[in-house]
Amino acid sequence: MAFLRFLEGLRTPVGDAFFSVVTHLGEETFFILLGLIFFWCVNKKEGYYLLSIGFIGTVLNQFLKLFFRIPRPWVKDESFTIVESARAEATGYSFPSGHTQSSVGIFGGLARWNKNKILRIVCIIICVMVPISRMYLGVHTPLDVGVSVAIALILIFGLYPIVQKATENKKAMRILLGSMVALSLGLLVFVSLYSFPSDVDTENLANGTKNAYKMLGCTLGIFIAFEVDNRFINFDTKASFAAQCLKLVVGLIPLLLIKEGLRAPLSLLFSGSYIADGLRYFLIVVFAGCVWPLTFKWFSKLFVKVSV
Repeated sequence: MAFLRFLEGLRTPVGDAFFSVVTHLGEETFFILLGLIFFWCVNKKEGYYLLSIGFIGTVLNQFLKLFFRIPRPWVKDESFTIVESARAEATGYSFPSGHTQSSVGIFGGLARWNKNKILRIVCIIICVMVPISRMYLGVHTPLDVGVSVAIALILIFGLYPIVQKATENKKAMRILLGSMVALSLGLLVFVSLYSFPSDVDTENLANGTKNAYKMLGCTLGIFIAFEVDNRFINFDTKASFAAQCLKLVVGLIPLLLIKEGLRAPLSLLFSGSYIADGLRYFLIVVFAGCVWPLTFKWFSKLFVKVSV
């Protein structure tokens, strides 16, 4: 807490505004958007790499949050203040940091995969700034962000050679994606059967349980999407720049309809059960991985100059 107190004393309106923007780079929505850009428009293999880092990292993050159940800094010390704009996204337990896990995982993965020096420098700066933002805003401790950085780095360098080989070997890819499903199922079993103490924060436990269903839906979705693409589609990401922009923008519309439009109907159908959240995220990933790619051959023909 001493370091957080130090940062608390350095806060200014300009600093609050700056780090409030920076911290958004670690949110779920940004991870989904960036992952889709690479999966749909840049390099499918790199997309699998980034999504694997994100999904596995999130499962491990959620497990550690529920296992250790460390409260947020302002809960441990009621005299400590945070930047209020960060409170809405600071849900669940404090350790480890989900925003740090997500941002370092995806931007660190981009830096590992690509050789462009400018891109690497930008990604590394973001990998440093987002963890700092979480501490500056007062929603995480140095231990929270430090462990998340360590996990993200292990996944970045550990998964790189695995994904490189797995994307060229269908059996190896099935093993990798199947392992992700098993890991997600393990998290769900843990939150469902583990005997939590009576003083457990019910809101945080509910948040973790919901995330367990979401991650199982995501990993099942990417497993099925890979199988469908491998057997029937084999989509290519190549297209003109204008077509790529159109592909991304138009594809996001039904994706958002699934994510937000199905929230209430599915919740009603499953009587408020978290199964609805798992199914919703399953549909999101399946749509992104093997439904929308059915249109890619059409997009590849758009805005192509024909020589006479």
